[in-house]
Amino acid sequence: MSRPAAAVNRVIKAYDVRGLVGEEIDEHFVSDVGGAFARLVRDEADPGPDRVVIGYDMRASSPALATAFAEGVVAQGLNVTRIGLASTDQLYFASGLLDCPGAMFTASHNPAAYNGIKLCRAGAKPVGKESGLTTISGEVIDGVPSFDGAPGTISDRDVLGDYGDFLRSLVDIAHLRPLRVAVDAGNGMGGHTTPAVLGPLASITLLPLYFELDGTFPNHEANPLDPANLVDLQRHVVETGADIGLAFDGDADRCFVVDERGHPVSPSAVTALVAGRELGREVGGTVIHNLITSRAVPELIAERGGTAIRSRVGHSYIKGLMAESGAIFGGEHSAHYYFRDFWGADSGMLAALHVLAALGEQDRPLSELMADYQRYAASGEINFTVADAPGCVEAVLASFGSRVQSLDHLDGVTVDLGDGCWFNLRTSNTEPLLRLNVEARTDDAVAAIVEHVATDIRAHSERSA
Repeated sequence: MSRPAAAVNRVIKAYDVRGLVGEEIDEHFVSDVGGAFARLVRDEADPGPDRVVIGYDMRASSPALATAFAEGVVAQGLNVTRIGLASTDQLYFASGLLDCPGAMFTASHNPAAYNGIKLCRAGAKPVGKESGLTTISGEVIDGVPSFDGAPGTISDRDVLGDYGDFLRSLVDIAHLRPLRVAVDAGNGMGGHTTPAVLGPLASITLLPLYFELDGTFPNHEANPLDPANLVDLQRHVVETGADIGLAFDGDADRCFVVDERGHPVSPSAVTALVAGRELGREVGGTVIHNLITSRAVPELIAERGGTAIRSRVGHSYIKGLMAESGAIFGGEHSAHYYFRDFWGADSGMLAALHVLAALGEQDRPLSELMADYQRYAASGEINFTVADAPGCVEAVLASFGSRVQSLDHLDGVTVDLGDGCWFNLRTSNTEPLLRLNVEARTDDAVAAIVEHVATDIRAHSERSA
């Protein structure tokens, strides 16, 4: 059946498929997406893959949607391997292990009413707007053609233990001192994968928080990028005397870190730490960082003898550059961390293992260890809901006048004000927002730039209302 283009394009976005269950996404829709995806991967190679691996998160709608997607795939003649409940990086692992395309049913950190699909080719290679999603959208809009051959089959495989073994094999954890590790799974898939990955490590005492799988997120949103959702973990770390706190988002592909004092650790600092460890194994390697990460990241990469490549925000861009450059590692300000040895895909759990290894192989507390990687003050991401994003950006640029040292438009606009001060303004790829990130040498300098930009945005919005 054909579908309205506007409705399809509202759900099939730049990086994934995502929308309100029942209103924008239902079983019939995802069955068509499954069929279109099967046709895409089957027809672009000879011989094409013989199967698609499917995983899903803890949302109530996920099992039924995953089943409908599987029906669309097998109707196109491909087999399906179901791995059941999984984190997104566990699905990527299965795609790499089985060398086949994959589909993960999750809406990540979005509220319970949402669901979606993250798609990848064999070896966890990304499928984004420019690498397949537009083709899938077109077929869903026009109607997915039927397949004349025999339908595929559906089978089940448990890969959770293999996933844990594989991640541990990538990090030298032989010399860890005893560590008390607080983990806030946010009722998401971290509650499923953390015991499998960290549980077998005798030197680690797990201090779990919200490990019960519950797609209604009864305790807080599973979005640690919002500081409000870290509060429970910060308190838990201090109350339990933990050496470190880890927080995962809903599908557990992102990991945020809290030090022993309950203070959040910047994902840029984590990027720099992991980059240094990977460069210690491969001197002269290339590391990708997006343009929002701290400028401390490329500085530290250069100091460790590596080559830094700056990227747009978003996993499809990072993964593309990883493949083109042969980069050993990539990091984003949003706590996505990418590893060449993990098929170039992102894994928050693998990044967590690196941080635990770095902490456990020396005696300093985490706050002192991470101070080596924190050189600047930063605002974090600040979102503005605006009707005229281009007009707001123009107003901001005009107001800074001669203070602007340079501009670039790799992703939104990045404004260099000199003396270590810069900010980036960009529109969201997934939400109607204008995003601001600011970095400077001091907290006061950051606050001044944030206030300046926010005042300009408010003033323009009021004038154009």
